[in-house]
Amino acid sequence: MKELALELVKEAINAADPYKAVKRAIAVQGNKLIVNGKEFTKSGDIYVIAFGKAACEMARAVEDTVEVKEGIAVTKYGYGRPLRTVKVIEAGHPIPDENSIKGAEEALKLLSKVREEDIVFILISGGGSALFELPEEGITLEDLKKTNELLIKSGATIHEINTVRKHISKVKGGKLAKRIKGIGIALIISDVVGDNLEAIASGPTVKDPTTFRDAERILKLYGIWEEIPESVRMVIEKGLKGEIEETLKEDLPNIYNFLVASNSKSCEAIVRKAKERGFDAHILTTVLEGEAREAGIFISSIAREILERKRPFKPPVVLVFGGETTVTIRGESGKGGPNQEIALSASRKIAGLNVTIVAFDTDGTDGPTDAAGGIVDGETYEKLRNAGIDVEKELFTHNAYETLKKVGALLFTGPTGTNVNSIVIAIIGKP
Repeated sequence: MKELALELVKEAINAADPYKAVKRAIAVQGNKLIVNGKEFTKSGDIYVIAFGKAACEMARAVEDTVEVKEGIAVTKYGYGRPLRTVKVIEAGHPIPDENSIKGAEEALKLLSKVREEDIVFILISGGGSALFELPEEGITLEDLKKTNELLIKSGATIHEINTVRKHISKVKGGKLAKRIKGIGIALIISDVVGDNLEAIASGPTVKDPTTFRDAERILKLYGIWEEIPESVRMVIEKGLKGEIEETLKEDLPNIYNFLVASNSKSCEAIVRKAKERGFDAHILTTVLEGEAREAGIFISSIAREILERKRPFKPPVVLVFGGETTVTIRGESGKGGPNQEIALSASRKIAGLNVTIVAFDTDGTDGPTDAAGGIVDGETYEKLRNAGIDVEKELFTHNAYETLKKVGALLFTGPTGTNVNSIVIAIIGKP
């Protein structure tokens, strides 16, 4: 079962591989460009604008499929790769820096060359919101950083934070799409739970339902309207008066958005592979959220129910859970990540059972560690106890990494070059 679990992990990561995802999505037949089954006529030039952690691999896939006249790829420091015709710029993540702005400025210069008969590939992946940024006139990089910091500390949700970000940016909230004169084809890798396109990299190519009024309300609701830089307040006030354009409010006829890799697609790949191996397999959710320790209890409870009462499925069966859990740290903390904590927590409830559970982050790094996650089975908990380890104490201090390491239960994949959030696979064998 552990061998099968590792095979399924590999399948999930393979499905999210940015190069392969783009290559699967596009094909050329004569003068026709086919993207996810939709045909486009290649009558002009082809350009590329890519931003995010997977920008270079996505751009390379386009270069290997069609002739690219010119392009820009903005990616995280250390993620750059040489490309043939696409210029690579490395920039700051998770905090935008001067190169984030430079990359966006160069992308807009490139768009000024695009004619109606041309095609522009917009390649979007995780981290794109920070890596590709151009604030509205008058807002400096320092103003932008201070606003982001105040929003994050305010307790605002990510949706609320993005609402403000979109309204102080020249490229977010569909504003990039507005600048495309030719055909814009956005290929998107989702790192957002639920795959909401307007949330991925703050939705540069999709319509946005939020307004300047919403941005003002959020800043006042969390008591930071007076604390944000004056330049940001001025932009929002101008927007309220109609002096600055709103975010995109309707679908544009020349813009097409395609999701080419996501948590959901990786979960589906796991199910297909498990069925090939003769297992019944089901996706139970791709929007798993909440405290990691509680998620571990929840998932292992389902496994136990199946083994002991044959419901809601009969064993053997593979269950798949996708999403993004969190760890709330209070007081002293050890080393670990949410997926390691899921695995360690689950080990308690599956003790003695024919169950294997693997929890991992698809980017290969779970939390601030070099492990992708953890893999446990019915023997793991007993091994920990025999080693004199107090599992409850280690969970309380969030020390899952060192705890799982002692019994060889960490999962290492190395950096994968992609990110479609986290996945948990539970393999329930025969009783």
